[in-house]
Amino acid sequence: MAYLTDIEIAQKTKLHHIKEIAKKINIQEDDLEYYGKYKAKLPLNLIAENKIKNNHLILVTALTPTPAGEGKTTVSIGLTEGLNKIGKQTIVVLREPSLGPVFGIKGGAAGGGYSQVVPMEDINLHFTGDFNAVEKANNLLAALIDNNLQSKTKNLNLDGRTISWKRVIDMNDRALRDITIGLGGTANGIPRQDSFNITPASEVMAILCMATDFKDLKQRLGDIFIGFTFDKKPIFARDLKAENAMAILLKDAIKPNLVQTLEKNPAIIHGGPFANIAQGTNTIIATKMGLSLSNYVVTEAGFGADLGAEKFLDIKCASAGLNPKCVVLVVTIRALRHHGGSPKEAYNTPNIAFVQNGFANVEKHIENIRKFNIEPVVAINAFTNDSEAEINFVKKKCAVLGVQAVLSEGWKKGGNGTQDLAKAVVNVVENQTKTFKPIYDFKSPVVEKIETIAREIYGADGVDFDRKAQLNLKRIERLGFSDFAICMAKTQKSFSDNDKLLGRPTGFRITVREIEIAAGARFLIPILGKMMRMPGLPETPASEGMTIDDNGVISGLS
Repeated sequence: MAYLTDIEIAQKTKLHHIKEIAKKINIQEDDLEYYGKYKAKLPLNLIAENKIKNNHLILVTALTPTPAGEGKTTVSIGLTEGLNKIGKQTIVVLREPSLGPVFGIKGGAAGGGYSQVVPMEDINLHFTGDFNAVEKANNLLAALIDNNLQSKTKNLNLDGRTISWKRVIDMNDRALRDITIGLGGTANGIPRQDSFNITPASEVMAILCMATDFKDLKQRLGDIFIGFTFDKKPIFARDLKAENAMAILLKDAIKPNLVQTLEKNPAIIHGGPFANIAQGTNTIIATKMGLSLSNYVVTEAGFGADLGAEKFLDIKCASAGLNPKCVVLVVTIRALRHHGGSPKEAYNTPNIAFVQNGFANVEKHIENIRKFNIEPVVAINAFTNDSEAEINFVKKKCAVLGVQAVLSEGWKKGGNGTQDLAKAVVNVVENQTKTFKPIYDFKSPVVEKIETIAREIYGADGVDFDRKAQLNLKRIERLGFSDFAICMAKTQKSFSDNDKLLGRPTGFRITVREIEIAAGARFLIPILGKMMRMPGLPETPASEGMTIDDNGVISGLS
């Protein structure tokens, strides 16, 4: 049976004007800042702190994924459609896609099949310019730093060898990982070694996602740590008087974006940090906006629960005082085969033995979720090559663990395929008796916080700190940043820092290579293993399959 592509489904859907979508959540037309007919920015005054605690926050996460991803966004959107169908007013709140993965591997990240947010082409591409604003604010600071290095009147005595601030671009470009700038004579600046990160890894993106209002945004931008003077004095963005100019570039980007699902339900999309090298979840402002406007909010966090969910819970929820009521763990039979030992060419071939072997990965994620005092629901994201025996095995194994596993068919059927999942989620929410708690206290020692995540979430026997990481720990203590949260940079392919260790590895230790400081975001970033903050393109990028005709109609973006 031939199926329509995601973009074909999206293009065949007649969209409602965004003002009609806004009416469903009681937003007045005058409050909308239009970006065409189908997109709008929302003002921050719509956030109502008195309503947030009375509404229900649901996180969608996943088992350790295959490179293709397991469909968290698709399940998040499908669950939102299903909840609305059973009478629960629900908004989905998501991250914005990055152009790097869109043109690299994924080809799109706005959901799939009949569980999409639209207009999908706009969302996957430049959208409302938020990523561009983050990039420009980031690179403005970089330009100010290099300008100050050669200033004769305002020089801060900054030691160029200690500068930690990187330029960013929203594209996978491995050639920018290690570069030399300032060549060509004194008119072109001071030569020094530098590098680019991808925009979702920018601290400006992290700050945008952690800020609670515009005043907080400016404060955090000023707190960005840059490096040291030659006499070892720390220098921050505020020392360059950069925070106001950066905030000006972000004045619209701080406002959440309203769009719609295929079934005309409201969707808020805002911010876009990766979960393997950043905190992997949308903005605090967007989540609070959703909780102010709707009884249920469905959101997602990137990659597996050991990354996105851990950071969502320990960093975002702990910082913002959010109380998630349920975690949906997305499981695919394909990923279970992968973790059970299947070769790549057999991922789509039914094999109950591989699924049985791979289930240990799901079991560990379930254990981890419960450590936060939250009950999970397993969503089996349906694929056409899943066998009934494999699906039934997962349901039975989950039942033994006291977890309901539900087949989610949002990709194929939209909200009609997710009502059982919606009912299972409501059951957990309405019967919740525990209160969410993070697994570590911000005030604990840095090493203890890192070891807690490694042992409790990854299942490691312990943590080894390379010499550079040990020096970083002393610097963090000296700067007074020990109370910051921990944002691990780790491979998404394994619980460990070795992407070859699949399933539920045991008997391993993790190695912290170095620890970066994100003082504005107020977290520390331990770099594990070979993690890099600028991805490269695959041998055959997704961009090669994309076309646009003479009328501007795009295909291949899915």
